[in-house]
Amino acid sequence: MDATLRLRDPIAPQLVQVLRQAIIAVELRPGEALSEKEIAGRFGVSRQPVREAFIKLAEAGLVQVLPSRGTYVNKISMRAVANARFVREAVECAIARAATTLITPAQVARLRGLVEGQRHAADQGDHAGFSVLDENFHQLLAEIVDCDYAGRVVEGARAQTDRVRYLSLPGASPLPLLIAQHIAIVDAIEARDADGAEAQMRKHLREILNALPRIAHDHPELFEDEAMPEHTRTLHVP
Repeated sequence: MDATLRLRDPIAPQLVQVLRQAIIAVELRPGEALSEKEIAGRFGVSRQPVREAFIKLAEAGLVQVLPSRGTYVNKISMRAVANARFVREAVECAIARAATTLITPAQVARLRGLVEGQRHAADQGDHAGFSVLDENFHQLLAEIVDCDYAGRVVEGARAQTDRVRYLSLPGASPLPLLIAQHIAIVDAIEARDADGAEAQMRKHLREILNALPRIAHDHPELFEDEAMPEHTRTLHVP
């Protein structure tokens, strides 16, 4: 959490992003207590925006605020991750289909630039940078179809899936595989192949189901449950 806040801009949203990334990167570990006073002092702000940030993080399922007891980073729930992935698949497959009719050559170039950035991050072993570019890739697809609500839904669901995605790099989900999946998505969208774009996006978003059991096995102290929802039983996982 070495970020510098822009003190002329609203503080709480910036704290949400900084703390969210720290939770995803396991800099703030599941079960760890968070102190309003300590975080306020660390960033040189009052406790009110910290309190507001905690509320937003609780709404995203990343922390638990216990009255008179404190605020704690939630452990990872396999069920919550699987349910968030379910929502992402429904929304992002629709986004991929719509993008095939709306995308411009300039937007194709931007997507490919993000993929190249991921390739460079992978070569440098920069997992945090890779994750940011991954988020930018999916955000850009939502922008292409001009549906900011879909973008917000995806961003909310990522709060759960990104914790596992970060832990999966590079072992459970090899970076070259994720890059190849992004390339396949862009290729299908550029070719105006709606069925292909949806299929490639579906394959990409189901990859996390391969990584999830292995990560839970390797890091049992980070997880609160091992039960998967019923809807995962019928899925074809690549």
